Amino acid sequence: MFTGIITDIGTVTALDKAGDLRARIATGYDTDRIEIGASIASDGVCLTVVALGPGWYEVQISAETVSKTNLDTWAVGRRVNLERALRVGDELGGHIVSGHVDGVAEVIAVTDEGDSTRVRLRAPHALARFIAPKGSVALNGTSLTVNEVDGCVFGINFIPHTKAVTTWGDVKVGDRVNLEIDTLARYVARLAEAGAG
Repeated sequence: MFTGIITDIGTVTALDKAGDLRARIATGYDTDRIEIGASIASDGVCLTVVALGPGWYEVQISAETVSKTNLDTWAVGRRVNLERALRVGDELGGHIVSGHVDGVAEVIAVTDEGDSTRVRLRAPHALARFIAPKGSVALNGTSLTVNEVDGCVFGINFIPHTKAVTTWGDVKVGDRVNLEIDTLARYVARLAEAGAG
């Protein structure tokens, strides 16, 4: 489990697409404190560490995961949002995030508003009903509050701090981003369906 509070920005330094996708990610984390088998959310995708070295770790990514996320756009040099798994006693500063991406949203507008940036995204139709104003979503692993919703389109506001400590300072129209809906929203919708049936 994760909180959606990004604690490092990593860089993809190597990719091997033989069989499953294998990626090496440079990180500021102390890799002496990471174990093989640990989970690290990388752009919001819970990935298992399969190799380690000073300042880097490697993950193996199945074809299924690649097909359901934006990891097919990863290239050497890409910056990625990183978060270590939640430990008992850690502060829950964002919301509960599983690292299991539900789909991919597309950035359709980026507008500066003062020092902040307003980003509008289009969610897959099947997921749009789970997104509500003032609700939470995880986008590329970042816990965010939804400002407004209009059908499949929703808006997020990024303050300067968020842009500085995540990859959201680099956002542009056309970007595909990993979307994880709020678990609570999923259960509320499921209960409403059961009550209506």
